[in-house]
Amino acid sequence: MKLGPSTTSRRWPIALTALGVVVATAVALPAANASERRAAAGGTTGTPSTMAAMTTTMNDTSAGGYTLADGTTVVNVTDQAAAERVTASGAKARMVRYSGSTLKATEAQLRATATIPGTSWVADPRTNRVVVSADESVTGAGMAQLRDAVARIGGTVRMRQVAGTLSTRITGGDAIFTGNARCSLGFNVLRGNQAFFLTAGHCTANAGAWFADQNGQQLIGQTVASSFPGDDFGLVQFAQGVIRPGAVLVGNGIRRDINQAGQAVVGQQVERSGSTTGLHSGTVTGVNATVNYAEGTVTGLIQTNVCAEPGDSGGSLVSGSTALGMTSGGSGDCTQGGETFFQPVLEPLQKFGLQVY
Repeated sequence: MKLGPSTTSRRWPIALTALGVVVATAVALPAANASERRAAAGGTTGTPSTMAAMTTTMNDTSAGGYTLADGTTVVNVTDQAAAERVTASGAKARMVRYSGSTLKATEAQLRATATIPGTSWVADPRTNRVVVSADESVTGAGMAQLRDAVARIGGTVRMRQVAGTLSTRITGGDAIFTGNARCSLGFNVLRGNQAFFLTAGHCTANAGAWFADQNGQQLIGQTVASSFPGDDFGLVQFAQGVIRPGAVLVGNGIRRDINQAGQAVVGQQVERSGSTTGLHSGTVTGVNATVNYAEGTVTGLIQTNVCAEPGDSGGSLVSGSTALGMTSGGSGDCTQGGETFFQPVLEPLQKFGLQVY
């Protein structure tokens, strides 16, 4: 589900409640030295991983990769020459049956035949299959359509059912308010001397002014760009005089400095923060995932086993001091467990020429 306003249990875009872990509230916090933070960041993105470099350059001979608990990078390959290149790079090569191109073709077939609200899919490098998930709302004709599509594709796809319903999560790191909705602030960012924050696009899609309080007394900014569905990111320009430290709330009033942005990797340990449920941790289980919300399809998402709930939308996903993404939606909750999807932060950073600090 997308994590939308806290009034629904479906798969939700997480739009209106702030995730408190990653980004500090925009008001009433100590000022940060932006120039020092920019120097520490060294640019917008972190160093590309061996996995990303290898899987990008090997094309048909690679099928993604993942990180083991001990930090070992594993790259899937389909021939011996590619395996030798991976080994020479210092990573571990794993021979698999299906190439990345084959798995992408499988995803294309699913888009054509199984774009059903309440479903999602992602290429899983550990099983070398595309895993299709269906939530509890997929029944009757919808389930029959999905089963038929999976059966026609064959061995490159695996189907599973998940508890709850996929929906957006409206919330963020610190709570931010617009109209009668609450979301989470994702990351404070800069473009030159201009200050903005990123949150979920399903939060900003129909929003103008944003406030730090539910009564609309403390103006913090105005939406200047929004992308949802397709993507799920929104950009809000800070109002003059708002204090905006480049940190993430990690509980008990403690904030962690965020000084760079990076690309998520399967197997990576991560944390996410939200105003509804606070700080929770888990693992990246997929990248470039597709989720079919009731409001529309979003692609290119980070999939995790971290829980979230309505009101957590827009909040930050981090690994240490590295920004990875903003909460989009998911299924389940933080009592029984679930899975959550995140909009990668690198896409809006690159699109708008922004940097974290």
